[in-house]
Amino acid sequence: MTDASRWKSTIHIGGLAPLVTTQTLQEAFLPFGEIADVSLPRNENPQTRAAEPHRGFAYVEFEDPDDAREAVDNMDQAELFGRVIKVSAAKPPKSAAAGGSGGGLGSRTAVWEQEGWLAEHAVSEEDRAAAEQAHSRAEDPMQGLEGLDIAGPKPE
Repeated sequence: MTDASRWKSTIHIGGLAPLVTTQTLQEAFLPFGEIADVSLPRNENPQTRAAEPHRGFAYVEFEDPDDAREAVDNMDQAELFGRVIKVSAAKPPKSAAAGGSGGGLGSRTAVWEQEGWLAEHAVSEEDRAAAEQAHSRAEDPMQGLEGLDIAGPKPE
């Protein structure tokens, strides 16, 4: 399954109670179709881990994108462990949305080393020389402002 089709088959569930587990989510969403994966990100803060073992959201990946849409239609605003949950289609991360080109945010390649950035921000030698010439002329920012020490209109 390609990354694009995986994201079309994945839903995001928010507003989860601390008691919710991957097994709970598996059982709650199984009626809508075959589930490929359930991801419940753990809470990384050791002080709050006992009270909140996960971060309050999860991803459920279905085998079929139609099953994911059916789960969103039926489970959005449903109650699970006393909390109203928000169920929506998962949004792919920016790196996956860029087509996996290795560019953009989250990339391990510097932005100026990526082909698209270079093509968009290329500077000709003529422009570079003009910028250097303008920079060398403007060494004193106060140059040319002599006689402007009095505010108001110039006397005639």
